[in-house]
Amino acid sequence: MENILDASNKVLSVQDNPLEQTQRTPHVVNESETATSDETAAAIPILSLPGTWRKVGIYLFFKDICCIFKLDELGREVARIAIPAAMALAADPLASLVDTAFIGRLGSVELAAVGVSIAIFNQVSKVAIYPLVSVTTSFVAEEDAVCCNILEEKGNFDLEKASAVINKAAFSEVPDARMIGCDLLNIVNTCSELSTTTKNKRKFVPSVSTALVVGAVLGILQAILLIATAKFVLHLMGVKGGSPMLAPAMRYLTLRSLGAPAVLLSLAMQGVFRGFKDTKTPLYATMAGDLTNIILDPILIFVFHMGISGAAIAHVISQYFITLILLCKLIKKVDIVPQSIKSFKFARFLRCGFLLLARVIAVTFCVTLAASLAAHHGPTPMAAFQICLQVWLSTSLLADGLAVAGQAILASAFAMGDLPKVVAATSRVLQLSIVLGLVLSGLLGVGLGFGSGIFTKDRNVIKQVHKAIPFVAGTQTINSLAFVFDGINFGASDYTFSAYSMVAVAAVSIPSLIFLSNSYDFVGIWIALTIYMSLRTFASLWRMGSATGPWTFIRK
Repeated sequence: MENILDASNKVLSVQDNPLEQTQRTPHVVNESETATSDETAAAIPILSLPGTWRKVGIYLFFKDICCIFKLDELGREVARIAIPAAMALAADPLASLVDTAFIGRLGSVELAAVGVSIAIFNQVSKVAIYPLVSVTTSFVAEEDAVCCNILEEKGNFDLEKASAVINKAAFSEVPDARMIGCDLLNIVNTCSELSTTTKNKRKFVPSVSTALVVGAVLGILQAILLIATAKFVLHLMGVKGGSPMLAPAMRYLTLRSLGAPAVLLSLAMQGVFRGFKDTKTPLYATMAGDLTNIILDPILIFVFHMGISGAAIAHVISQYFITLILLCKLIKKVDIVPQSIKSFKFARFLRCGFLLLARVIAVTFCVTLAASLAAHHGPTPMAAFQICLQVWLSTSLLADGLAVAGQAILASAFAMGDLPKVVAATSRVLQLSIVLGLVLSGLLGVGLGFGSGIFTKDRNVIKQVHKAIPFVAGTQTINSLAFVFDGINFGASDYTFSAYSMVAVAAVSIPSLIFLSNSYDFVGIWIALTIYMSLRTFASLWRMGSATGPWTFIRK
């Protein structure tokens, strides 16, 4: 164990200031530099991209493009993670579409009221959910990759391999932020303790326990916040005291808020399973919960005549059901009880979480502002916006399955210094995202024109929906790229750039939303949202294309 301690000290000694290190570019070890051993130096993969034009990130869009649908080892791994993840991610918006269809039968006022309430709930939830799930997936993937690499198949601890792993991390082409975040020594000690335990064969991954505690606390705080400020927040969203939307919106938002602890906790556990590259378990749990929601919706809304209150209660019950399923599965997979308080990684979560917090506030504020502007135009535009938004998000989030695959694979590959796999995985998911976006554009361009009557019978609402079809369908490729780039950036631990770039995008998009909404009403809102998604995609494209930040190694 002394070798491990010495190697770990070398890893920690290169870190002077953690906050500064997160903004540094990765250090590349070349032949002129000295490694601790020949074995360590030989283990470091050096990526070679011949040709000047290949030393920029745009090359990744075209690399091995003929293999885009090939089911090789990488293709199978991407499919194994992406397909169940996409289905799970799409399941909740699709369940919301079912809610929208049922509530639309109650009237346009009720539909608009629920639309405003959902926008508020999602805005507050995503402020906590997105950073929590994103960092959990990356951290668990990193820790699990390191732990699995130093444990033999039978669960025996390999001291020599553990020392080699730490040495490799210290001298690999991995972003410095990743070496700071990954507490390698703690993982090594955990694996050592695991190998000597006969009764408990479950791994202990520090980020799992941390994510559960953070998720539960944030969920309780969110519920209290929304219940206490429901009327005030609705007023800010444009639902004034004399509006017919106020009473039903208050009821729905208050009841829906009771499910916030379950939502945060279940999504934290989904982030854990994604880090383990297991997206089937969250899919099964989500499908079971959403099926419960769909069954309870008509019973509570129409049979018991509870109206939109019944829709909210059905959703809350389904969320707690999902949480229960995931918790039971997780307990069987890992040991969620830490050995001591020191095992928690709160500082690590907070450091990266605050960066993503700024990012997610900027992201969700743009969409929430769009919903607020639609509400200011009256119940009919708001009802149409709610239908279009749910369709827009439901289809676009299919690309998040690819984003999850990219994030999990890249996080593991960066942690182990496997840069060729980083490049191959990045190319594959980006190419697949373009294909997915083109397919979705075609399907929505045709389907939404004929299917809008499913959600409402109000001709005025349908007329407004038809105006938004070119934007809802036309932006699918841009949206797919934007979501996949998010997963790639998080897998590369490029949290600082992700935060700053999104704040800059929001600074341009927010004035555009206000100006275009006032000038072109309902259509103006969708023009502004198209601008917003285009800028979001371009920012990540520039980062990778310029081979800066974690992509500096491409130039080597």
